[in-house]
Amino acid sequence: GRAFGMDVLAWSQNLTPERAEQAGARLAPGLDALLTDSDVVSIHLVFGDRTRGLVGARELALMRPTAYLINTSRAAIVDQSALASVLREQRIAGAGLDVFDKEPLPAGHEFRTLPNVLATPHLGYVTELNYATFFRDAVDDIGAFLDGSPVRVLA
Repeated sequence: GRAFGMDVLAWSQNLTPERAEQAGARLAPGLDALLTDSDVVSIHLVFGDRTRGLVGARELALMRPTAYLINTSRAAIVDQSALASVLREQRIAGAGLDVFDKEPLPAGHEFRTLPNVLATPHLGYVTELNYATFFRDAVDDIGAFLDGSPVRVLA
């Protein structure tokens, strides 16, 4: 966001003011303040028990009608029904979504037709460097296995 001249707020249950500052952000006093004060909310959280359903109908109602929600983490962090409702009723400006409850997103899913949704097929992480690393590692794994010395063995 800072690259686009944005004032960046950050929040997580584990974030400290010092860590936020190191990343070029200000720590919001809580999730509610982050949602209320932001024009763009981009979710970058690890999925787990504490983050499942973290953003529900109550939280989405705190967002400005001109705000956008971006989720490239995990779909279940945001209540999908509540999100569809606020988008359908245009209570937020829009959403950029790269993760869904069902992937690939079913052909008849509402997120495919809402005019205020930009949906991509869970490829937000894709870069040339990522693919080069994946393919190199795959070739290394196969070669090591064939040589009788597997690497990255799962216990």
